[in-house]
Amino acid sequence: MTSASAMEKTLDRDAIDRLFEGSHTTNAFTAEPVDLSLIQQVYEDLRWAPTAFNAQPLRLSVLTDGPRRDAVIEHMMKGNQDKTKAAPLTLVAAYTADWHEHLPTLQPQREGARERFADAEKMREDVGKQSALIQVGYLITALRAHGLEVGPMTGLKASAFDEELHAENGWKTLVAINVGHAADAEDASAVGERAGRLEFAEASQIL
Repeated sequence: MTSASAMEKTLDRDAIDRLFEGSHTTNAFTAEPVDLSLIQQVYEDLRWAPTAFNAQPLRLSVLTDGPRRDAVIEHMMKGNQDKTKAAPLTLVAAYTADWHEHLPTLQPQREGARERFADAEKMREDVGKQSALIQVGYLITALRAHGLEVGPMTGLKASAFDEELHAENGWKTLVAINVGHAADAEDASAVGERAGRLEFAEASQIL
């Protein structure tokens, strides 16, 4: 039974549906551009969600139509290339294993934490990748919360993306996400049929 205090904090059903069941992966968008200030606001919101050690390892490359996006499109699966070329905006979500360098800001109460993590390279790599993947989930949800449609894709050659986009900062690509304001109503393939999902009883155990 849901408590009264929990009910007071619960989003209404329409808002919840907008974030989850009511939204679909989008393959084709209208031509309306995405204001970069909106993407900044999306990040301002998602950054408050939790990560391990408050690592905040997610890094974003924001690609509009131009030579940098063209350069990475050729390193995507064929089925992802045309729709990325046509999308108003593409976010390349990556992670950094050097998240510990920001610990004086992220965890100022833990004196010496940056130095202790400096020698734990494997741990930093694992935490960076795992927490950034969690943040990708927050990112998709935040984009939808701001009224945007999204098309996440993992069919890409990450090392080639890194060579083109991250040679100077060492970030490591995880996923590309096409972003727009609405699905293209003129394109029958803009949104596919809803695929199945596992029920709670199939995906959980109560111990």
